[in-house]
Amino acid sequence: MSQELRQLFDSLIEESPFIQSCGMEVVDLNVEAGSVDMKMPLLPNLARDKAATQFHGGAIASLIDTAGDLAVALSVGGAVPTINFRVDFIRPSGGPYLIAKAVARRVGRSVGVADVDVYDEQGRLTAIGRGCYSAQKG
Repeated sequence: MSQELRQLFDSLIEESPFIQSCGMEVVDLNVEAGSVDMKMPLLPNLARDKAATQFHGGAIASLIDTAGDLAVALSVGGAVPTINFRVDFIRPSGGPYLIAKAVARRVGRSVGVADVDVYDEQGRLTAIGRGCYSAQKG
């Protein structure tokens, strides 16, 4: 991956107050595969309950949307608006962090589609999602 592309992704993360508040970080990018891996820690504001043992579903959905967006952005060269996305929760998501593995399945002239699998720290699949994003930067 080029240094320029890495700087673009770092700036997308750093310039988003929401992504920063969730503690999300990119842990791997693969331009050829159109894939992005992101990590999100279980922060108190992302917890389902005061005991902070499980992630809130909204936090998981946000991780899926963000990772899917970035997977499409690899092809487009910048952040893209979300058109629609869905989430299927497989099991309660607990532990110190989650890992989202997003792959851009197709990026056309107007729409890009990404699939995202979310795993806990033990490698168990906890949620899956699919997002549709504009294929135009914006």
